[in-house]
Amino acid sequence: MKKIDDPRHLKRVKVMQTLFAESFIDKKDNDENVYLTGKIIENLTTIDPLIEKAAPQFPIKKIAKIDVAILRQAIFELMYEKKEPPKVIIDEAIELAKQYGGEGSPAFINGVLGNILKNLSAKA
Repeated sequence: MKKIDDPRHLKRVKVMQTLFAESFIDKKDNDENVYLTGKIIENLTTIDPLIEKAAPQFPIKKIAKIDVAILRQAIFELMYEKKEPPKVIIDEAIELAKQYGGEGSPAFINGVLGNILKNLSAKA
């Protein structure tokens, strides 16, 4: 089990929470989390089609908003930040899904991100 107080995990929790909140409100703050959230939102035209392609039977509007937030954050990290190995990013997303998502969220997140990583690797 991951340590709950791991700084990287705590940062991801804050960004995921901010992304989740953005689903409901259009309020902006000036902290690092909102900056990163803004960068993710700027890239939704690239990120969201990847989710839809990886899970064609689940349109984004029908996926739980928390799962969408977790996926968007992880995909942004995989494609743009590239600060961590893909396995670490996916593991963190699964941990967030266990902590904040529904019963099926961890498996869903793992499957979608696995498909996306496979597609990204095939293009490289």
